[in-house]
Amino acid sequence: MFSQTAALGGLDIQLCYYRGFGEFEASPWLSSADTLLQRMTSVSCRGGYTQIEKVLRQAIEQTKQKKVQALVFVGDCMEEDVDRLCHLAGELGMLGVPAFLFHEGEEPTAQRAFKEIARLTRGACCAFDATSAGQLRDLLSAVAVYAAGGHKALQDFSNNRGEVVRRLTRQLRRD
Repeated sequence: MFSQTAALGGLDIQLCYYRGFGEFEASPWLSSADTLLQRMTSVSCRGGYTQIEKVLRQAIEQTKQKKVQALVFVGDCMEEDVDRLCHLAGELGMLGVPAFLFHEGEEPTAQRAFKEIARLTRGACCAFDATSAGQLRDLLSAVAVYAAGGHKALQDFSNNRGEVVRRLTRQLRRD
C-alpha cells in the first residue's frame, strides 16, 4: 500500500481493531510500512461479538479532526443492530468518507450489512475468501491509491489489476 502511493504523496493509516469483550484499539496515524506491519502482526484474535459500531464512530471522530479519505474494514460477520450501523454509515457518507468493506466468506447477514454500509458512504463492498491473500492485498492497495490520489488514480491503477479491483472501481462510479 505504501509503495503504491509514494508517487501520489504518501499515505497515513490508523489501525483499529476490536476483539474479546469490548476491547477496541486505535493506533496513532502511521506512515511507515514497517511500523504498521509490526502493529498488525502483534494483534491476536479473541472471542467476542463484533464491534463495527466502534470502528464507524472512530472514523467519524477522526474525520471531524482531520479529513479521513477512506475507511477500510475487513471482516467475516456482523452481530450488531444493522440500523444503528447504517445510521453511522450515513453520517460518514455526509462527511464524505467512503467505506470499503472486504467480506471474507459468505455469511448473508454480514454481506447485506456491508453492502448497505458501502452504499450509504458511496464506498464499495467486495468479497474474498481466506485462500486469496493476493486478492485482499490488491483490494487494500486499490483503496490506498484511491485515498492518496482519488478516483482517477484508482482507475489508472485498476487497468493493470485483476477483476476484483476493477469491480471495486466500478462500484465507485455509481451516482
